[in-house]
Amino acid sequence: NKRSRSWRQTVVQKLINRYCQLLAWIIVGCLALMVVLVFTNVVLRYAMNSGISISEELSRWLFVWLTFLGAVIAMNEGAHLGTDTLVSRLPVAGKKICLVIGHVLMLYVCWLVFKGTWDQVVINLDSTSAAMEVSMAWFYGCGLVFAVSGAVILLNRLWLLVSGQLTEDQLIGIRESEEEPIDVPKPIQ
Repeated sequence: NKRSRSWRQTVVQKLINRYCQLLAWIIVGCLALMVVLVFTNVVLRYAMNSGISISEELSRWLFVWLTFLGAVIAMNEGAHLGTDTLVSRLPVAGKKICLVIGHVLMLYVCWLVFKGTWDQVVINLDSTSAAMEVSMAWFYGCGLVFAVSGAVILLNRLWLLVSGQLTEDQLIGIRESEEEPIDVPKPIQ
């Protein structure tokens, strides 16, 4: 039975990791498109005194989307910065309690982001952007993607904790500095 639970959890984590790989490729596409749009716009303005009208607006939208998608990937990899001064000194039981409290608070924040974003999507469904004339709901949709994705990652980690599959090093899910390698603490495989 424990092996069956472990196998299911491995499958869930593999799905999350694949999803994050897909998000990483989407981010690469967003960055590439932003570079092409901005570079082409600069060349056109300098050489021909014209430009691509949607370039600035689309670049801003892509930047917002890639920021939220990157936050999902960082959450999965434990790459967000934080401090563990107090938690690292606690016994394992204290670390587990702090992990649960932290994850429950983050799930609440995911709910707040989801609710606030949903309200903005509904309010702006019929509003269009100035240059692209696309529904502003698409702009705010990134918050929905982040909130749902983040909640799934957090619930998965809580399940790993409850089922006893987290090691002691995985109980502290932050990095102390930007210089620390991204695999410290070890991401859940």
